[in-house]
Amino acid sequence: MKNFVEPIEKLINEFTRLPGVGRKTASRYAYKIVNMQKADAESFVNAIIDAKNRVRYCSICGNYTDSDICSTCSKGNQKLVCVVAEPKDILALEKVRDFSGVYHVLHGLLSPLEGRGPDEIRIKELLERISKYQVEEVIMATSPTVEGEATAMYIAKLLKPLGVKVTRIAQGVALGSDLEYVDEVTLSRAILDRKEI
Repeated sequence: MKNFVEPIEKLINEFTRLPGVGRKTASRYAYKIVNMQKADAESFVNAIIDAKNRVRYCSICGNYTDSDICSTCSKGNQKLVCVVAEPKDILALEKVRDFSGVYHVLHGLLSPLEGRGPDEIRIKELLERISKYQVEEVIMATSPTVEGEATAMYIAKLLKPLGVKVTRIAQGVALGSDLEYVDEVTLSRAILDRKEI
């Protein structure tokens, strides 16, 4: 015997494709949508489609934007670049409000076990950016995981011969944690206490 009618089952299956959404949560989401007013459900669907159609990567930093250049790149100090693994890390760092530079999103970290080398993440674009904007300092703000540390060290070795100051966020961020889950005080301290590597 089926537990759900087919349209609800399909909706549950789609929600379970999202990270961190199990079958129980997906069922609650599905029932919430089924019980919405039709106009609210259409608004929800349109928001998803609009985001999918309009959101793209900033041509400079690789962050999400709905224009060619994101707001941070258009107003930030181009000589100070903070390197992060994913766009979600920028949201975490922006809570701090102690950073006046710009960001560079790698869209991943070096991971030989997953077959992700330097050509699979945006290191080449970082090097081009450093040359184009005469960057003075690069802050490595990758998560303090094995992959994050390896990526930071690899990039630091590439940048040192270019005369660019390379710093690493201080280790106030716990080893093995993701930046998006770190509180504002810890992140603020990590940015202010960064060290050259």
